[in-house]
Amino acid sequence: MKTQSTFSELLQAYFTDWLMGQRNASPYTIANYRDTFRLLIAYAQRELKKPPTALVIPDLDVPFVCRFLDHLEKERRNTPRSRNTRLAAIHSFFKYVALQEPAFGAVAQRVLAIQSKRYTKKPVDFLTRVEAEALLAAPNQGTWSGRRDRMLLLLTLQTGLRVSEVVGLHWQEVALGTGAHVRCTGKGRKTRCIPLRKESIAALRAWFRERGGQPTDALFPNVRGQPLSRDGVEDLLAKHLARARLACPSLKTKQVSAHVLRHTTAMDLLQHGVDRSVIALWLGHESMETTQVYLHANLQLKEQALAKTEPFAGQSRRYRPPDRLLAFLQSL
Repeated sequence: MKTQSTFSELLQAYFTDWLMGQRNASPYTIANYRDTFRLLIAYAQRELKKPPTALVIPDLDVPFVCRFLDHLEKERRNTPRSRNTRLAAIHSFFKYVALQEPAFGAVAQRVLAIQSKRYTKKPVDFLTRVEAEALLAAPNQGTWSGRRDRMLLLLTLQTGLRVSEVVGLHWQEVALGTGAHVRCTGKGRKTRCIPLRKESIAALRAWFRERGGQPTDALFPNVRGQPLSRDGVEDLLAKHLARARLACPSLKTKQVSAHVLRHTTAMDLLQHGVDRSVIALWLGHESMETTQVYLHANLQLKEQALAKTEPFAGQSRRYRPPDRLLAFLQSL
């Protein structure tokens, strides 16, 4: 008689057989899901007083998962959006559990019924041309790291690459001849080519001459010659942002991450009249509807639309309630 698989066995099979074997998930997806379950197991050890190998699927019922999600928000200060990302990984695992172990189907069904949390969607942040120029002027061009940082910032602002795409670039993925472009593989394993401007081409040629190396070497290495990490990019951005804020006061009111540079590229294209379908292709979006957020954030386009309208001719009058009860309600 076949015994039920343990949580440990199911989790290992989920990653090796399902995600890596059958789904051929990207390293980014695997790392994201891995981090979710590292947090979940650590929380289970603390709350249930069980080692990871002793956990069973019924331990991870709806009340436990909900407490874990609350822990992410209240103790780890995760945003609702990050919470939903962790929940998506848990949902994916329990779909696998329901297929592999029907005896746990009821638990899986209840966990899968947990809804994503709604949250307020703010307009995307982006840099103006003046702010972007101030950021590019911040790195010290007298040092190797300063020249590397400026080249990285310039390439990101011009191409709109994701952080993972920038740090994953190698020499062989940059072509500086006729039809100069950079080639990258982004989400969903979609490979795309982004053309380069003259100033980016000139800067890359200078960086090539200084850096040298093999075609498979990282385009932007750290001091040990290894590819920069995502955290490394955020650290260098924060350092140069502090200097740029001294020259451009408007940057003091903005929270600038590496992804904001990507939004800046999209807004620059949109403000120069580039069609949304082209922007979606440029950024590697799955759907053209994803670029809709830039229309919501672009006040300049809304002002242009407002200028095409005519003001109403009627005079405004103050409303006066005809009855004391209505007047009372109006005063509340």
